[in-house]
Amino acid sequence: MNPFDKRKLGSAPLHATQLGFGGAPLGDLYAKLDEGTALGAVRAAHEAGCNLFDTAPLYGYGLSERRIGHVLRQVPRDSFVLSTKVGRWLKPMDPAKIDRGQWSGDLNFQPMYDYSYDGVMREVEQSLQRLGLHRVDVLLIHDVDVWTHGSREACDERYREVMDGGYKALEALRADGTVQAIGVGVNEADMCARFARDGDFDCMLLAGRYTLLEQGALDEFLPLCVEKDIGILLGGPFNSGILATGPVPGAKYNYQDAPPEILERVGEIEAVCQRHDVPLAMAAIQFPLGHAKVSSIVPGAVSSDEVARNVATMAHPIPADLWAELKHERLVRDDAPVPA
Repeated sequence: MNPFDKRKLGSAPLHATQLGFGGAPLGDLYAKLDEGTALGAVRAAHEAGCNLFDTAPLYGYGLSERRIGHVLRQVPRDSFVLSTKVGRWLKPMDPAKIDRGQWSGDLNFQPMYDYSYDGVMREVEQSLQRLGLHRVDVLLIHDVDVWTHGSREACDERYREVMDGGYKALEALRADGTVQAIGVGVNEADMCARFARDGDFDCMLLAGRYTLLEQGALDEFLPLCVEKDIGILLGGPFNSGILATGPVPGAKYNYQDAPPEILERVGEIEAVCQRHDVPLAMAAIQFPLGHAKVSSIVPGAVSSDEVARNVATMAHPIPADLWAELKHERLVRDDAPVPA
């Protein structure tokens, strides 16, 4: 599989490489990064041939956007497709009062939820300033899901807010040519399906919910993507790590230590991969591209070495018998399309 072959991004006039670059780790996720190493990861991805770069204001409270923009504004603008997100603006704040959560960076801003029309317009302007660019290509509504907001009721409130306000702002930005594509970036396939039913979206970033480990998105969301020509940017292809590391002690699933039943299932998947001399991570990163509406796999990377590893992982040949055995053992759904 050539990582740099391009696929159309849903109904948008854009084409993304099958391997993209996910910018969340560049926000100093869990640990501080050396600045040169972080910038080198972005540069290495572009030089290798990746054209899809995804970031968000949340990632390091602006740090990921700043780092990605620093590199990309030094290369031809038409050589990349840039995606960022809306739903939070960044408020300058006393560093002693900032809740940094999982981000280890030291930018002195606090994200403030705002899915209104005016909020989204403000957020886009802030992002462009951090990126140092005059436009982005893709804008995604970020984190309208139960995972983020803690309850179905809170999620529903944010959903109404964005569909009554922020979504209309995105439609206006697409209509006047400011952006080429609008969509959603969440961790839940059912929320992607809800947005797909209620709006007119070009693409969606789904993180961790269509992988070698779980294919529930085939029930409703992916059929809707076929019906409505929605392209998928597939984030989290390793389910937060376990499909890269295997079921080792401390393996992560959904950003937490994997429970016993997940460790067991991944162990069964890995055993099949080993019988075909294919590393688990290689099967995991290629599997989602079997579906025609998956435009790009978007793993994160924090160094040029990790970029090179992602490229090699994508390019490794995988025998058809591996996919057949995974289905025979009921470790992958029978109706899941697999890479040719």
